[in-house]
Amino acid sequence: MENVKVIIWGLGAMGGGMADMILNKKGIEIVGVAGRGAKIGKSMYDYIKTERGDRPDIIIQSETDVIKHGAADVVLLCTDSFTKNAFPRMKFILEQGINCITSAEEMAYPAAQNPDLAKELDEIAKANGVSILGTGINPGHIMDSLVLMMTGCMVDVEEITSRRVNSLSPFGPVVMEEQGIGISVEEFRDRKANHTMSGHVGFAESVGMMAEGLGLTVKEFSQDMSPITTDVDRKSPYGFAAAGTCAGVAMTAEAVLSNGMKVHMDHPQQIEPEQVGIQTGDYVIIKGTPSINMLNSPEVEGGLGTIAMCVNMIPQVINADAGLVTMIDLPLPRALMGDVRDRIKPEKKIVK
Repeated sequence: MENVKVIIWGLGAMGGGMADMILNKKGIEIVGVAGRGAKIGKSMYDYIKTERGDRPDIIIQSETDVIKHGAADVVLLCTDSFTKNAFPRMKFILEQGINCITSAEEMAYPAAQNPDLAKELDEIAKANGVSILGTGINPGHIMDSLVLMMTGCMVDVEEITSRRVNSLSPFGPVVMEEQGIGISVEEFRDRKANHTMSGHVGFAESVGMMAEGLGLTVKEFSQDMSPITTDVDRKSPYGFAAAGTCAGVAMTAEAVLSNGMKVHMDHPQQIEPEQVGIQTGDYVIIKGTPSINMLNSPEVEGGLGTIAMCVNMIPQVINADAGLVTMIDLPLPRALMGDVRDRIKPEKKIVK
């Protein structure tokens, strides 16, 4: 069987990390990179950590030049956070008859806020015989599918608290902008009031995914955010917050499911939290029989976690039935340690 062939669309912090990961795996190869602006015509190796060595060069091209029928088994799309913004790109990929995995947060469970677009994507994917998945560390794993997996050892579930205290430092410029890194408290409040302050994208998606996974629906949902200000200058690879400005966002959400069960989401995230003595961690706290109280500290690093989730889910997405899928539709994520080709059903391979 041919190597599993991958195209990466968007070679920023996440896409570049995925390229580095794939280059160190067996039975999988990058056959193209789609980009824009000054990156077009440049080598992929100019923007990633891995040295080219004796590998064939990969030149960054426009999406229409690189994403074509039969060009790859899957495209990793790393350009947007919101379903509406990513929709034209996802539609284009699917119409080329290529599977798609996107790191767009809302795509983890797009029916939560974009049911019409979710339905359309499902129809487009099915019409072209491919599948599409949105995933990452959160949403996609830590605050939703991991919680659901832990309920698998419970007789009944009464209440869920999903908490993630994390660092934003590994993420790129888009996330820095969405989280308001470096803006004033006044600007934060203005952006919050006029709904241009994104904060964490994905609470509605995580709650929707958990509800469906438990056989329930979301009856009530609300979320809020507040600025995390810093007393000292903080600098990450892609962001800077001067003393007195916003270093992050504290996000919370409350939901009530159709059986009356309450779900609490708590997610303070900021750049360089350790610089001010904040310990990161992931918490799954579930009241029921038996109760669950799980802690992982420090957190699973968000950047690496998202990179790994997107790459590690490649076999599951290629093997999936055609259509829009979520993490609760697919086999459990796990690391790609052997030959990736061994995980692919031969009849599902696009590039034979």
